[in-house]
Amino acid sequence: MARISSDMPHIDTQFHLRRQEARLAKMQSQISSENRIHELRDDPLAASRAVRYESYLARLERYEKNTQYAKDHYNITYGYMNEAINVMQRVRELAVQGANGIYSVEDTKMMGIEINELLKELVSIANTTGPDGKQLFAGDKSVTEPFRIVEGTIENGNESVVARVEYRGAGASRRTEISDRTFVDLDIGGGELFWAEKMQVFSNVNASNYRVSTAGAFFIDGVEIQVSPGDTLPAIVAKINDSAAPVKAFIDPETRGLALEGTNPHLIRAEDGAAGATVLRDLGIIRGNMENNAPNWDTVRSRVGGGSVFDMVVRLRDALFRGDQDFIGSQGIAGMDLAIGNMATRVADIGSRQERVEMTWQRINREIPDVASYIARETAVNMADAATDLRMMEFAHKATLQTAARILPTTLLDFLR
Repeated sequence: MARISSDMPHIDTQFHLRRQEARLAKMQSQISSENRIHELRDDPLAASRAVRYESYLARLERYEKNTQYAKDHYNITYGYMNEAINVMQRVRELAVQGANGIYSVEDTKMMGIEINELLKELVSIANTTGPDGKQLFAGDKSVTEPFRIVEGTIENGNESVVARVEYRGAGASRRTEISDRTFVDLDIGGGELFWAEKMQVFSNVNASNYRVSTAGAFFIDGVEIQVSPGDTLPAIVAKINDSAAPVKAFIDPETRGLALEGTNPHLIRAEDGAAGATVLRDLGIIRGNMENNAPNWDTVRSRVGGGSVFDMVVRLRDALFRGDQDFIGSQGIAGMDLAIGNMATRVADIGSRQERVEMTWQRINREIPDVASYIARETAVNMADAATDLRMMEFAHKATLQTAARILPTTLLDFLR
């Protein structure tokens, strides 16, 4: 015969009341937070999907910020690049004017003085600092001015002018991720935008019998090129040409040394790899690795050609000071055309990046609300159903309390009242 304690009705009623109160509290919490999943056991499948959606949404929001920053950066860069082209257009107008043969040396000298001031403005644009405090045309070397003016005197000049503009180096382009494993370059380096001629490097070192002694690598414009023991000069030339570097390599028929030529106007950057690799130094191309990304060509054992925009302007200005109309009308104007042509190409490059980022930004902003709706579908509370359920639970709880008060047996406390 089962024994039933007099406390069992109390304990049993309290147990079920606590369960009702817990369900009631949970429903109230879901309504207040508008989230029906507070623990994984509430709905394990929906919780796992929600976590994946929230992770994807966080990445989309990060990409949206990256694309917005890229858009703003391109807008600022685009404006300064157009300003540089406007300066060069004015320089070219003065070159055409000075080449028509009707001006005296004093007249062309006045034009040269104006070009000298335009040259300073061009260097100022090249060293522009953006609103974020970083150099626009210095790549990841964002606190280093890419160009430096060196003043001096020239023939037929009465005062100090810009003798030359030294390239101090610009780092590799910064990149930003705009979608999963998809990156875009943010910058145009000073060695790309402010260059006019295709650069050429001819080594004077006869490398007919050269062999690579140890495995290693070297870098051309940031592209790594691996070499193996026993590689000859023709093998090295083939590897450079097969790489993604914007450089064409060949063997100089006169010196039998390595020769490099840019496939477009830009400053070629060359470095030997780590671990003691010395291929480019052995071939007489560089004298050592780049310091602060400044040019490191071995000018003793190689010949370097291909000038910058500033070189073209300086040559034209000097010719105007001399009154050399033949040079102005031929090489002077040709140099301006080369410089402006390269600048226009770089502007088009920035414009295409800007258009791509704009389309990506629009796509991300369409996708973010969709992903947010997926999360809401998995975790959000149906307020109409929840309000009905809450009311029913409150009614049931109240009825349970009333019933329990009537059916539970009297206790000692009842007699003490």
